[in-house]
Amino acid sequence: MKKARVIYNPTSGKEATKRSLADILQVLEQAGFEASAFATTPEPNSAKNEATRAAKAGFDLIVAAGGDGTINEVVNGIAPLKKRPKMAIIPAGTTNDYARALKIPRDNLKAAAEVILKKQTIKMDIGQARENYFINIAAGGHLTELTYDVPSELKSIFGYLAYLAKGAELLPRVKPIKMHLKYDEGEYKGNASMFFLALTNSVGGFEQIAPDAKLDDGKFSLIIVKTANIFEIVHLVALMLNGGKHINDKRIIYTKTSRLEVDTIGEKNQLMINLDGEYGGDAPMTFINHHHHIEMYANLDAIPDDAVVGYEEEAEYEEVSRDFIKEVEKLTDEDIDGDGQIADQNDKK
Repeated sequence: MKKARVIYNPTSGKEATKRSLADILQVLEQAGFEASAFATTPEPNSAKNEATRAAKAGFDLIVAAGGDGTINEVVNGIAPLKKRPKMAIIPAGTTNDYARALKIPRDNLKAAAEVILKKQTIKMDIGQARENYFINIAAGGHLTELTYDVPSELKSIFGYLAYLAKGAELLPRVKPIKMHLKYDEGEYKGNASMFFLALTNSVGGFEQIAPDAKLDDGKFSLIIVKTANIFEIVHLVALMLNGGKHINDKRIIYTKTSRLEVDTIGEKNQLMINLDGEYGGDAPMTFINHHHHIEMYANLDAIPDDAVVGYEEEAEYEEVSRDFIKEVEKLTDEDIDGDGQIADQNDKK
């Protein structure tokens, strides 16, 4: 029997995961797994270390149950390995960006686990910066630093409101940073207030920041905000909320890239890097997209077709394969010549 390990944060979602654990394990048993669970501890890298251990022990599936931070840790635990188990996620955090992108229920933990019963998976791209991996965003600039300043208690209680309040407080302090960014289609040298490197279309609960992001095309969606003017930034946010129209604005560079090199211009400029909402070091830094790196359970029926590349290609491949098999099955002995080749129709006559 296949083995599944649930790695869960017992304190996330007001301890909802802990209360739903029996239901989650039952769903995994129903899906054909011998299931067990591990509760993370306050020790650093608790989820990451357990994910590595479970993967090396031969578990076929690792289920990350918690917020985006728990999911990020589990990914970091298995991403460096040559043999990586499949992953599933059960969201119990504040924003749950990754679950939002994979269309996994965010208000019912048992329903989230039941996505596994559909047996639908997608080979997801993930990013790497130095020795760290990220699943949703990498970013840099003064405004992106707000995630460090929002206490975890406020995130749990107020959710988006905590970020918005902090963002409003930081806006007047946003200043340009002289950046040097090199990406697939070119480079940018000059002032910028921030850059975003997105793997999904959901960032901080907003689904229009990278509106055409694909989950499995081997590319990041890169956004460079060149202005640091408070009124222009507010206008860009309004355009973003109005159908993602910000990506066509002249104050924005929006492109796709499989790699990004980031540095500052000038010795006094510091650029702190945000990886999935946590501090990931300072520039210079290089970001690499690992194409189809981890196979994730997802609710593919609910994911828009234009958000996934591989699913469409696999469906087309399966259709062609079925047609080919049907044609082969129609062949008779008369259609095959003495050398085992398909006979020429004129020879048959």
